[in-house]
Amino acid sequence: QVQLVESGGGLVQPGGSLRLSCAASGSIFRLNVMGWYRQAPGKQRELVAQVTTGGNTNYADSVKGRFTISRDNAKRTVYLQMNSLKSEDTAVYYCNLLPNHVVWGQGTQVTVSS
Repeated sequence: QVQLVESGGGLVQPGGSLRLSCAASGSIFRLNVMGWYRQAPGKQRELVAQVTTGGNTNYADSVKGRFTISRDNAKRTVYLQMNSLKSEDTAVYYCNLLPNHVVWGQGTQVTVSS
């Protein structure tokens, strides 16, 4: 069973950067598409970026050009580099497999505020 542990969140000023990490246990990690999601207060969880096993990526329009998703299959880790952060990026960020999710991790809080 795959377990997911997100880290790297924090408080950052608008225009700043953060790099999130998601460490996955279990050997099926490298066989699956991985995604980063976020959930802002009072809103539904949304998919913001995904990366295939071969490294192909796709992004939500709201983060395109600012966020970069990547993965290291040997380390069973997926990353989200977030640049030019905006207040509307404030949310709890989660990773998960696609399309069949496993149990969600605890997420990591990202707060963009001056």
